[in-house]
Amino acid sequence: MAGFSRNVFSSSVVVFVFFFMLSLTEAREHLVGGKTDSWKVPSSQSDSLNSWAEKSRFLIGDSLVWKYDGKSDSVLEVSKRDYVSCNISSPIAVHNDGNTKIALEHSGAYYFISGAKGHCEQGQKLIVVTLSEKNMRKFMAPAPSPAELEGPAMAPTSNAVNLKASLVVAFGVLVGFLF
Repeated sequence: MAGFSRNVFSSSVVVFVFFFMLSLTEAREHLVGGKTDSWKVPSSQSDSLNSWAEKSRFLIGDSLVWKYDGKSDSVLEVSKRDYVSCNISSPIAVHNDGNTKIALEHSGAYYFISGAKGHCEQGQKLIVVTLSEKNMRKFMAPAPSPAELEGPAMAPTSNAVNLKASLVVAFGVLVGFLF
């Protein structure tokens, strides 16, 4: 009987670890700033959205969600150059619905600024760095800082399906090892 309960316990642990690892590969929605009223001019540098982004992990397939007053503000996806200069005249995309959701479809940097006049210059902007699958495997390493970014965004090298397949194979090997 003791051997049976040990096997049940071992099986439970293996199943838990498997599903935990699998959950790490699932796409997630990130509420920008972690709360609904974050898309605004920051009151201080520590209140900036880039401080929030540096502490977060963004993977291909994740989405960013903004909640804001669409009548008085907007979210503009822009180039790095337009981000630095706060140029709102030639955005890649304009969102002004107050409930914006943007899928992160490639690795590298995404740049966002407020479309409200003067808000970007006052710090209402955001850089999000999406990790490639290669870097997803090292997800325990510190998140890259927006200040560390140099050069163009890298194209993705593969997709999350390969990571899931690897986890399934690892799970099978682990189960075979335990029993």
